[in-house]
Parts: sequence; structure tokens; C-alpha cells
Amino acid sequence: MMKAMEDQVVQEEPGYQDDEESFFQDIDLLQKHGINVADIKKLKSVGICTIKGIQMTTRRALCNVKGLSEAKVDKIKEAANKLIEPGFLTAFEYSEKRKMVFHITTGSQEFDKLLGGGIESMAITEAFGEFRTGKTQLSHTLCVTAQLPGPNGYTGGKIIFIDTENTFRPDRLRDIADRFNVDHDAVLDNVLYARAYTSEHQMELLDYVAAKFHEEAGIFKLLIIDSIMALFRVDFSGRGELAERQQKLAQMLSRLQKISEEMRTEIVWSNTHRNEGSDWLLVLLEGSCVRSSRKVMKFMVLKLNSLTANSWFQTSHVSGCPEMPENEATFAITAGGIGDAKE
Repeated sequence: MMKAMEDQVVQEEPGYQDDEESFFQDIDLLQKHGINVADIKKLKSVGICTIKGIQMTTRRALCNVKGLSEAKVDKIKEAANKLIEPGFLTAFEYSEKRKMVFHITTGSQEFDKLLGGGIESMAITEAFGEFRTGKTQLSHTLCVTAQLPGPNGYTGGKIIFIDTENTFRPDRLRDIADRFNVDHDAVLDNVLYARAYTSEHQMELLDYVAAKFHEEAGIFKLLIIDSIMALFRVDFSGRGELAERQQKLAQMLSRLQKISEEMRTEIVWSNTHRNEGSDWLLVLLEGSCVRSSRKVMKFMVLKLNSLTANSWFQTSHVSGCPEMPENEATFAITAGGIGDAKE
């Protein structure tokens, strides 16, 4: 049984892979429109690996790439525009594209029901809450469940885990793998791990993530960042650096949004929420960190709460999702990861 599940974890069905290949327009196509290989390599070095990636990047940002002049950038933009489909689609055409969206189970049926089937692709999900509410446990559970076949042709895939607080534990994945009867080594081999030490390093890792998603198109299904704000709180201290911190944070969140749409993948990050007033560093120009980060872009927000101080049972509250009303569900943190709460 474990061997069979191991085979399922890493294999892609031919039809599913074909969809992925048609979804990506490789940046190497620019060669047919007069862009030389050296300039294409420069774009890849900063994580721009697809034609859509060029469309998502401003001319000013492209001019900041070492070795690209304004004239070269204009030529690249012109070539990319010839390859990109028109910007407008009918609602029906967009609904067809939305059929490529897949869901990854959280490990709890009640939690999945709250989310409309699980964590959604081509989107960003934020799990925030106080300490000991299950954010890291959810991240570890998703590392395993993302590798399992799911409904609507989802065949599972690999995961990238960016750890900013040294909370990642491979042994935890082994415990969760036992619950789902999958091979330990197969599960660990399918999780690509990186430790980020500064907010700049965290941003630089996103270039590698974009390149990896492009290099193995359709294989990587999930990016997890645990946690999104920890290094920003350390690197930017005091009210005098709040504006710069907000700008850097907004740039990173925008980059993540583009990766999720461009690479058709899921992005989940955790964010520690503290009681208001307990940490003045969290107070930003537009309110608390959690609130103002949500003003940067629209994404699903999961608020995790502990029912009691020492309880393994937690509640989750969903908000900010365009297709689902705000609602709540109860789940449990078990030896096998996130699961359903038993009365």
C-alpha cells in the first residue's frame, strides 16, 4: 500500500501535464522575435521565466535588471506583447480557465468544507493567529496532503517550504505520512526546504522559487512560507522604518501574487497575530500588520483560534475570499497533523 501511494505522489497524468505545458509560455520564445539568448538569461536570473512574467513586470523594474537598457526593455516588451493573448476574455472563457484550479485537503473534512474543498490554487491563503493555534501544524500537514491525489484529476505534486523561524521538522512529516499510509522517504524527497535568515534573503528566495516552478512545470503545487512577517519585524525596527517596511512587504506580497497566478500554484503563508497593544512594533500606518497587509491585495484569510488555553481543538474563521461567505469550523491538532475534532 505504501509503495503504491509513493508512486502516486510523484507521477503526473499525461493529460494533466499537457494542460500545464499549454499554460506556460516559455521566455525562450522571445528568441523568435529578435531577443538574444544573453538578455533572456538576464531575465531568468531575476526569476522572470515566462512571457506572462514579462507582462507582470514594469518597464522600470526591467530596466533595473543588470545589463538591460531602456531600448532593450522596450524591444522585450514589444516582443512579449506579440506572444500574449488579448487582455480581455469573456466571462465564459475565464470560467474555463478557472477549471484548472485545484484544491489541496487540509486533513480535516470540516476545515475543507469551510474552504470550499480545501486550499485553492492560483491564490494566496494566509493562516494567522496567536501562538499555539496550529499555523505551523497546518503547514506541515499540507506538505504531505499536497502530494496525494485529489478530486478533479489532481495528481499531487511537490512542495517548497521557506522557513523563517526555524520551525520546520522533517520528523513531523513522518508522523503525518504514517496517518496517510505514504512512504516517509518519498514524502521528504518531495519537499524542497530553504531557511531564510533576513527579509532580503526571503525576497531573493522567491526568484529561485519562480525559476524552480518554471523548470519543473506542473510538478510543484504548493509554496509555504512560515512565517511571512517574522524577519520583517526583526529587520525593520521602530516607527522610523515603518514606511520602508511596508513598501518592502508590499513588493514581496505582489511578487507572491504574480507567482501564484503565473505558475498556477498555491501559496500559503502563516502570520503570528498578537493581542493589539501588546507589541507596538506591529502598529503600522493603516492599523495592525495583519490588517494593512490585507489591504495590499485580496486573498483568503484563515484566522486560527484556540478554544481553551491548553486545548488541541482549534477554530478557523475564513474571510476575504471572493466566492465564500465568512464562516467558522472546528478542527483538531493530532499526532497525524490537522484532523477533524471529535466530540
